[in-house]
Amino acid sequence: MCNCGSKRTAFSKETHADSINTKRKIPAPTPRVSASFEYIGKTALTIIGNVTGTRYRFSSTGNRQNIDCCDIPGVIATGIKESELI
Repeated sequence: MCNCGSKRTAFSKETHADSINTKRKIPAPTPRVSASFEYIGKTALTIIGNVTGTRYRFSSTGNRQNIDCCDIPGVIATGIKESELI
């Protein structure tokens, strides 16, 4: 008589027990890089980052915001003159 059923059950229990007892290593988050932009426009401006979805609000001339590196190309592509963001 074949004993395959009991072997299959024993293997299943061992595999399940091993997966419960094994701790998964969670990688450390990588730091996000940002760049500081100073607005020199005349009116208030709000830009929403196209990658992160972060809302960047420049309330007045001279206001500074740290823009996430992922959003910088999108901020520049909004049509703002480069002289408006330093």
